[in-house]
Amino acid sequence: MTPWIVLVIVGQFLNALVALFDKYIVSSPAVVLRPLAYAFWVSVLSAGSIVIFLFDGLPLRGLEIPSLANVRAPSLFVAALSIAAGYSFFTALLSFFTALRQVDASDVVPVVGGFTAVFTLMLSYLFLDTSLSSNFFVGFALLVTGTVLVSRFRFTWRSMLSVVHAGLMFGVHYIAIKGLFNATNFDSAFFWSRAALVLVALSMLLIPEYYEKIITRTRQTNTRAGLMVFGNKLLAGIASFVLLKAIEHGDVALVQALGGLQYLFLLVISITVGPLIAKDFGENVTLRDVLHKLVSIPLIALGFFALFL
Repeated sequence: MTPWIVLVIVGQFLNALVALFDKYIVSSPAVVLRPLAYAFWVSVLSAGSIVIFLFDGLPLRGLEIPSLANVRAPSLFVAALSIAAGYSFFTALLSFFTALRQVDASDVVPVVGGFTAVFTLMLSYLFLDTSLSSNFFVGFALLVTGTVLVSRFRFTWRSMLSVVHAGLMFGVHYIAIKGLFNATNFDSAFFWSRAALVLVALSMLLIPEYYEKIITRTRQTNTRAGLMVFGNKLLAGIASFVLLKAIEHGDVALVQALGGLQYLFLLVISITVGPLIAKDFGENVTLRDVLHKLVSIPLIALGFFALFL
């Protein structure tokens, strides 16, 4: 098997584990954190990714490390795109975690991923003059069919609105990021998009109601739960790095198409170890649940594959 394919498999398996721990963190009474507080801390901790700039100058052959020397002062357009990227990502996280609190991770993640893929491609067609693939409508039909099969029996109207909003906002985020890459160099886009995300998260503290919720939930969170949040964020960072290395050495379109593997991994985890994991991980494994997942999730994964390949 080609090494970069192995990297994709490992990265998507790690993403599946991250999604399960996200579900646990926003649902478990033992952790206390809820969607708003968790989205806040995930966004603030994303500032840690800027630490990569400290490794500039290390003699790492074949690996380009971002450099602060390449970071330019943002123009008004770059600043606006950075804020748009930060705000859309924060609100997408909030809706995503809200849906996870109500529904199984193996149901929420594929549906959000499907909506994100469709919205990203449609927005790139509208704003970035990107042509749609010949398989777009085939992939779209598979995604819609799989989503309907999941949502018809598994989602409330409120949770469905949350996943649609999350997909839309993730799509806006990726388009804004792509716009940043077109408007400036990679190092500047990376730095200012991370800084904007932290700024958006910190601005939530200016709203008294949000401030109270975030501070109260944070104070109630014990050290063990805090380490779990940090560890899950670290795991997500490793998954992201592994997938970036796969893109560097492989076919970017195929790497995107294989994103559906995450949903299949969640399906396997749900069916095989669902009865053994804590209830707060939220994997229902009745016969009806298993049949829904066996039919709908592979359809969504195939739709995802068709969209990008």
